[in-house]
Amino acid sequence: MMLDDLPALAAFARIVSAGSMSAAARELDVPLSVVSKRLAQLEKAVGVRLLQRTTRRQTLTEEGAQFHVRVLRILEEVEQAELLLTRSRQEVAGLLRVTAPGEFGRQHIVPIVADFQRLHPALAVQLELTDAVVNLLETGQDLAIRFGSLQDSTMIARRLAPNYRVACASPAYLAQYGAPTHPAELGQHRCILIGDQRRAEWRFQGTEPVTVRVNGAIVTNDGQAAHEFALQGAGIVVKSIWDVGDDLLQRRLQRVLPAHTMPTAPLQAIFPHSQNMAPRVRAFVDYLQVRLQQAWRWDAATDN
Repeated sequence: MMLDDLPALAAFARIVSAGSMSAAARELDVPLSVVSKRLAQLEKAVGVRLLQRTTRRQTLTEEGAQFHVRVLRILEEVEQAELLLTRSRQEVAGLLRVTAPGEFGRQHIVPIVADFQRLHPALAVQLELTDAVVNLLETGQDLAIRFGSLQDSTMIARRLAPNYRVACASPAYLAQYGAPTHPAELGQHRCILIGDQRRAEWRFQGTEPVTVRVNGAIVTNDGQAAHEFALQGAGIVVKSIWDVGDDLLQRRLQRVLPAHTMPTAPLQAIFPHSQNMAPRVRAFVDYLQVRLQQAWRWDAATDN
């Protein structure tokens, strides 16, 4: 029979160690009637008498002695399990599973993860870099680092650092094809698209919001490949400032249509839930937020 009444097991062990039910009641700080009831329930559950009781003394029956040895082992295992959980609530250890966009992850997340793990050697990290939106509930990952607004109401989002998107191209491309002066002119330009569709809608803000349908001269599923195509003069690309900010500062890329800003795509940490978050997840997100905010350096790139 499955025994799931730990208070009864604990009461039985304390009766044996204390020498009597009344002494056990005092040590457990419960009424004698409670201890007596728990012992009676336990004996009924196992189907045998565990203690022989007289007015002067109590002794374990043969079955009770055998059972007592195993009860002590059970209670010790329970205590060790509780200690393990207590330590796990305090220690940054175990396996941390993270997903992040490919190019952003290689540039920014990898060094942060390496430094965080050096601070917490007991932590193992599994980092998946993909531009696809991963279903955390299906994959079992602890968190996703993403650009864009939260679409799933079952998820929790935490803002990590500033971000905005820019349309940009290399000086060589702009010298050959000219710089568009209005978003509507993008239809005549070579555009680099990320995904699997040859057409996309690029939205711009300004005095009047503008949505432009563009055709992909190059389409790639890899954000870093799109970035490299732009550096090679292959066309105009829309990227996060985190990906191209340094190229804008160094003039390897130039911003296109700087008077027409694009909708922001916030940089966020996404969680399946917020309750009972493991210490490793909470500590990593806190560390990640500090490091990414320290890494922000592209205010000067806005006007480039």
